[in-house]
Amino acid sequence: MIENAKTEAESARRKMSALSAGLLACGVLGLVPPALAQTATQSTTWTSPSSRAAASPQATTATGTTVDPTTTATTAGVDGTTDINGTDPALLPEDPDAETQPLDLVRQNLRETTLDDPTALRTRRDTGSEGVRLGTMVLRPSISEKLVHERTSSGGEKENRTLSETGLKGTLTTDWSRHELTIGAEGYWQKNLSGDGATDPRANVNADLRLDLADDTVAHIKGGYAFSREDSDDPNAISGASVQSGIHQYNGGLSVEHDFGRLRGTIAADLTRFQYSDAELSDGTTLSLSDRDRLAGELRGRIGYEISPALTPFVEVAIGKVTYDEKQDTSGYARSADTYAARGGIAADFGDKLKGELGIGYERQRFDDSRLDDLAALTVDGNVTWSPHQGTDVDLGLSTTIDPSTTAGLNGSVIYALNSEVQHQLRSNLVLRLANAVEWTRYPDSAATQDSTTYTTGAGLTWSINRYLDLTTDVEYERTTRSGSDGSNVLTSSIGLTAKR
Repeated sequence: MIENAKTEAESARRKMSALSAGLLACGVLGLVPPALAQTATQSTTWTSPSSRAAASPQATTATGTTVDPTTTATTAGVDGTTDINGTDPALLPEDPDAETQPLDLVRQNLRETTLDDPTALRTRRDTGSEGVRLGTMVLRPSISEKLVHERTSSGGEKENRTLSETGLKGTLTTDWSRHELTIGAEGYWQKNLSGDGATDPRANVNADLRLDLADDTVAHIKGGYAFSREDSDDPNAISGASVQSGIHQYNGGLSVEHDFGRLRGTIAADLTRFQYSDAELSDGTTLSLSDRDRLAGELRGRIGYEISPALTPFVEVAIGKVTYDEKQDTSGYARSADTYAARGGIAADFGDKLKGELGIGYERQRFDDSRLDDLAALTVDGNVTWSPHQGTDVDLGLSTTIDPSTTAGLNGSVIYALNSEVQHQLRSNLVLRLANAVEWTRYPDSAATQDSTTYTTGAGLTWSINRYLDLTTDVEYERTTRSGSDGSNVLTSSIGLTAKR
């Protein structure tokens, strides 16, 4: 019996060796998969059940590595695929085909989702921003209601009034893959609840269409409308009028920007139309101000040189024409004029932390009427946006404006303005605002005209009650001084709610 068992075992071992040698030869010649040939060539030794039970709890792989038989492992073939034949079925993925794909960790053209994939649709539309989607555009509207108390003191007299202010505001922005259209509009209407005083209705709408013509060429088409009421303290205001004139301003423009390597060039044309409504006098009559209606056009060119990605010095020149509808105003002066301007400066862009530009130049307005001297001024213009740390934003602005006059024999004034605003996020839903401004109005052609300086300072808080409702409170103090006369002081405080979407 013992000899027969040994003979059968020896015969089985010889047959297995012959089969392994045949499969190995076929694998070398490419007739069978290499993984199958590798598996078949593993050493196989017949042992009795008792010998297997007494064996060590560790096993040896074909490479000679000792492993724990209680550990489940998968063996990767030489072609980079994963062999799942020896893996526990309970541990296999739901899609075995995904595991049998070749490993390609450096592939760049990965599979893209189809257009009708609901996941892709959700990813494209859910941008995390607030607003109402209208096709390929996003509308962000808001409505506000404020209760305002105003206290004015001038020449020893004090006045108090309380008013309500209703505001509507909204922006409409596209999310096109190329080009962009942005439309912004806002309007405010006031009503006196107690006391007397001139209300300040105002509204404006602006649109900007950006066209990406080429990699280095961008065009902008702009248009807008603005309405405001002339301030009673303005030198051009009608003295004694119960309701000052309303100013309608229409504007449009076209600009093209192109990069020539390190050179950046811009050419632009702008048109602005001013129309004045009748002023209402205290006796109930009206006064026409159509002689102030005018059209102003300007053509300007700018070129800058990029000395570094953050700094770009530039020079800019402009010529323009101001044409009044009536050749002469009510005083008999021809106020149409030619304008010339030039300035140089530097633009900086250090990312989100600091960006802006500053320019210094010269502007001259030459009137058609020889009795009016040229109105000339040194101009300083600029803006800076600075974020010293996350949650704090600082905005600084400088501007110079030439304002033509309506007074007989007076050419106009030059207005310099400096303003600053700080926003600091005290908490995730609480924002503190601080604002300051100074405005100087100078009349270079007449010493008899009163120059004025206006100082404004204010603070405010915005508390986001939830995603759709904000509570705002503000306080502002304004002081105006005039040469040769008493100034005025205005203290304004307000509280309101803003609903947004």
